[in-house]
Amino acid sequence: MDKNTIIGIVLIFTILIGFSYLNQPSEEEIAAAKRRQDSIAQVEASRAKEAEALAQIKEVEQSAALQGNFDDDSSTVVKSIRDQYGAFGEAAVGEEQFITLENNLMKIKVSTKGGKIYSVELKDYQTYDSLPLILFEGDDNLFGFNFFSENRSIRTDDLYFVPSSGQSQLVVNGPEVDKGKEGRVKFNEEHPGGSKTLSMRLNAGNGRYLEYEYTLAHNSFMVGFDVTSQGLNQLLSQNTNYLNFNWAFTAPRLERKSQYGEDRYTTINYKFFEDDVEKLSTAKTSEETLTTKVKWISMKQLFFNSTIIADEAFPTADVRYEYLEDDPKHLGRFFTDIAFPFEGQTTENYDMQFYFGPNHYNTLKQYDLSLERLIDLGYAIVRPVNKYLIIPTFNFLRKYIDNFGIIILLLTVFIKLIVFPFTYKSYISQAKMRALKPEIDELNEKFGKDKPMEKQQATMALYKKVGVNPMGGCLPMLFQFPILIAMFFFFPTSIELRQESFLWATDLSSYDSILNLPFTIPFYGDHVSLFCLLMTVTTVFSTKLNSQAASSQQMPGMQTMMYIMPVMFLFILNNYSSGLSYYYFLANLITIGQMYLFRSLIDEDKIRVQLYANKKKGPAKKSNFQKRLEQMAKERGMQLPK
Repeated sequence: MDKNTIIGIVLIFTILIGFSYLNQPSEEEIAAAKRRQDSIAQVEASRAKEAEALAQIKEVEQSAALQGNFDDDSSTVVKSIRDQYGAFGEAAVGEEQFITLENNLMKIKVSTKGGKIYSVELKDYQTYDSLPLILFEGDDNLFGFNFFSENRSIRTDDLYFVPSSGQSQLVVNGPEVDKGKEGRVKFNEEHPGGSKTLSMRLNAGNGRYLEYEYTLAHNSFMVGFDVTSQGLNQLLSQNTNYLNFNWAFTAPRLERKSQYGEDRYTTINYKFFEDDVEKLSTAKTSEETLTTKVKWISMKQLFFNSTIIADEAFPTADVRYEYLEDDPKHLGRFFTDIAFPFEGQTTENYDMQFYFGPNHYNTLKQYDLSLERLIDLGYAIVRPVNKYLIIPTFNFLRKYIDNFGIIILLLTVFIKLIVFPFTYKSYISQAKMRALKPEIDELNEKFGKDKPMEKQQATMALYKKVGVNPMGGCLPMLFQFPILIAMFFFFPTSIELRQESFLWATDLSSYDSILNLPFTIPFYGDHVSLFCLLMTVTTVFSTKLNSQAASSQQMPGMQTMMYIMPVMFLFILNNYSSGLSYYYFLANLITIGQMYLFRSLIDEDKIRVQLYANKKKGPAKKSNFQKRLEQMAKERGMQLPK
């Protein structure tokens, strides 16, 4: 390792340390975060206190029921607790019941306690351990409004709603759905099915109520959620401008735990009204106060999401993601607090929707809400490659082929065919550079290390005379680089590969393992991925062939770095999607085959003769690159050779 390399590494670390220091939160930001955290803690504490009171009511009523009547003490306790809720006192006592809304894609269980969505099950999917895939479920879920009524704190989440239907299950029927058309709006328009609506009403007496209305259509991942307040303006204080809606749940692990798996992609995403999509940090606890209008807020995991979508926009919201790193069954806890404007009218409505479903690109894109941005397709420079090249090609192959191993093979061949002309041109450029090696060696001896600029000018003059573009070998690498990076994002986030097997890989969206280690190797893991090993071996072999074909004019240490990179990727990709390693393995095999094909078809002696013939013809037209180089030399006051 030379002096310049050491200086470069030191500078990189210095920049990283300085960046971390400059971006650490200020005292004001820390204080604001603490206030938000305290607010959430207060909500949880209040909920626990109210739950304890409601449990006491239930215990008293059950005791009274067993005795056949209410004694003075029990009736006094019930009356006292009901008085805590004022006009909503009658709703403080009840028995929890469940009503299921079901279509061909999912089952939604709604509870009379809180009128809330208690659980959501996606019928066509399973967890990594073959259990029903439930996005969330449990009594600890928050779902409801918070407000003050008659100087009392009311949390609808702990009160009992009255359902509009006496049935325990509402099933939505419709026509049979073709494979690949699940949740498609266009299919539903051409083949309409039924829909069912379930209303849950929280009564406050004298015709006053708060009502939730859930609407589920056939073959849809969308659930209509309309909220109506009737006469609440009589119960709320006149200075009430907003009703706060809390939605929180703990996300279960749906995929096999991996260093670069589900933990890395789970967080809260949100879209600002008529603006871009943002998100909280992943794999750590983070929170944000959204002070501008928000179109939707999504509790997003690797392959699935639960999203609340405003008909117009939510004025403000607080969002928080609590990462549960050491929990083997859960990823983290989502929390959002949305402010709904209250104008003091007798009747007020809030219309919105929920999306409960897969992170499938075309399914999300059809709603024209930028929900497809939930899928991480890479940086801005590579995202178009995935959107307009990789995904359309992948979907086209899926129409005719069921084996995803074959699909990835054909996709690899297709991409290699696209870049083949550039790869061929690169090899020709390398052959020309090898033909000029004797002349380059002479120039190195003539100018030595003391005259680098003169040596560079003489070298460029030689390239100009023989008609060689020194940058010709870089074009294919520049062209292929966005594709390589695009694949790095495409395979781990493609739900199409989820739980699809090929050869020894049981799930192409996750790592393949041929050997589970009894210990964990730092940065590598506790297993051995065969596709990753094959990718590494073929990368080393391809690098060796390429270094033999390349010119001797490589930067010092570059050849060593070319062999270090495959070893680095061995540690990184061992925990990545096996589909990605399989793609890189196939790409390496095709590259090796191309190298041997070029060697057999290209006559380097003929190229050498042609170069010397060009040299005798006299000076050729200057390239733009040479013009820029000479201009730089003139600006530095250097005399150019004639």
